[in-house]
Amino acid sequence: MKKIWAPWRSKYIYLRKRKGCIFCKAAKVKKDEKHFVVERTPLCFSMLNIYPYNNGHLMVAPYRHKTSLIDFSQDELCDLIILVKKSLRLIDKVLKPDGYNLGFNIGKIAGAGFAGHLHMHIVPRWQGDTNFMPVLTQTKIMSESLDSLYRRLKSAKI
Repeated sequence: MKKIWAPWRSKYIYLRKRKGCIFCKAAKVKKDEKHFVVERTPLCFSMLNIYPYNNGHLMVAPYRHKTSLIDFSQDELCDLIILVKKSLRLIDKVLKPDGYNLGFNIGKIAGAGFAGHLHMHIVPRWQGDTNFMPVLTQTKIMSESLDSLYRRLKSAKI
């Protein structure tokens, strides 16, 4: 596999070695910029994925550390979906994608990196964002740093 030099990403690579749940840490610590928390509601929050599939990849999670949709109250699930809707509006305004992939990976076998804490992925998509680079070279090019994108999302008014 070929590599594209991106030294600014090294701090995110080292974060992989951290123990514990990234969602619980972000929920409790309240250091939003450090954890790239974009929005908080009474029962849920959204944060940038530091290993994104695409620029603007957000995750929305309830504060409670539970595994499955059936573990959450109706209020928590409604709050989660309302925050997903608000996040879509925010990404539409700032990044103007052509579409989205939305989804839950429930359980490790389904691809959940943090299987113990339910979260929904919001992945913006653009015409042509799957090009020859990932297919032929197994390399994904990200167009903007997380710090820059975080500042743009936080400063946008919806």
